[in-house]
Amino acid sequence: MVVLLRSNPNEKQLENLVHWLESRNIEVHPTVGASQTILGLIGDTSTLDIDLIRALDIVEDVVRIQEPYKNANRKFHPDDTVVTVGGKNSTPTKIGGGNFAMIAGPCSVESEAQICDVAAAVKTAGATMLRGGAFKPRTSPYAFQGMRAEGIRLLLEAQEKTGLPIVTEIMDADQLPLFEDVDMIQVGARNMQNFELLKKLGHTDKPILLKRGLSSTIEELLMSAEYIMAGGNQNVVLCERGIRTFETVTRNTLDIAAVPVLHGRTHLPVVIDPSHATGVARLVAPLSLAATAAGADGLIIEVHNDPAHALCDGPQSLTPDAFAALSKQVDALRGAMATV
Repeated sequence: MVVLLRSNPNEKQLENLVHWLESRNIEVHPTVGASQTILGLIGDTSTLDIDLIRALDIVEDVVRIQEPYKNANRKFHPDDTVVTVGGKNSTPTKIGGGNFAMIAGPCSVESEAQICDVAAAVKTAGATMLRGGAFKPRTSPYAFQGMRAEGIRLLLEAQEKTGLPIVTEIMDADQLPLFEDVDMIQVGARNMQNFELLKKLGHTDKPILLKRGLSSTIEELLMSAEYIMAGGNQNVVLCERGIRTFETVTRNTLDIAAVPVLHGRTHLPVVIDPSHATGVARLVAPLSLAATAAGADGLIIEVHNDPAHALCDGPQSLTPDAFAALSKQVDALRGAMATV
């Protein structure tokens, strides 16, 4: 980190700043130029509050030379992280490092027959994990909010019948006891910056699927991952699910570029959610193929056995047959890419 000082800084204030930085185990290396003094800071500057330093009268600007995220940074962990999901009561599956995950299932769990039928269908079609919402964050308080604890029980029943690891969304840290047998915990877009929740998840040993916020930058996504990893949980998978732009033709705008950008900056696996990105079922397949070609480590796709009567997000859900066709296309594309 570099601190640029204003011309003729107050000596007492400068002395106080240097003393404070050194008390934080930061080495301070001043460079005095003809018109400006620069402080070069060496050490773990990730804990420093840039805005606090920048607000000082003697400071003109602060520039980070290194990203503030350490655990998620590829510079400190050059090899791809491989996250293993399942294994306790399900067939383990790997994500990252060349391992591709096909995660599929309904937006929300609606009944025993629905979740078990969809689970069996997506497994036959090649899915490696089952998704399904038990707790549903909805814009309207009058919309279906999910079956909650009963929904998790039904997911576990579908897991028992198919062997698929399950991933479902958490809304609040108080719900953690209900997720004891869940294989992977999803943090939704609305909770990406729920830092107290992220801290609690950092103290678990569960793999976490962290979705990008609707209006969040890539660095903000990585800093949210850092919250989890700083607590000791290194099993984080990032999910690009579309961001909010001025475009209204689709529900959100899928940031395909996020895949190679994230792979350049972090060692964590990156999966794509084309269902929430578009909100339109017919667009799921082409964007799934685009994400696969861009190097995504997996896809998370909404599949419902009766989309027209789904209680949540039916318009973006594939039928089991459509998912089976897409799964074959993805396999063919990955096979073709492997021969290049």
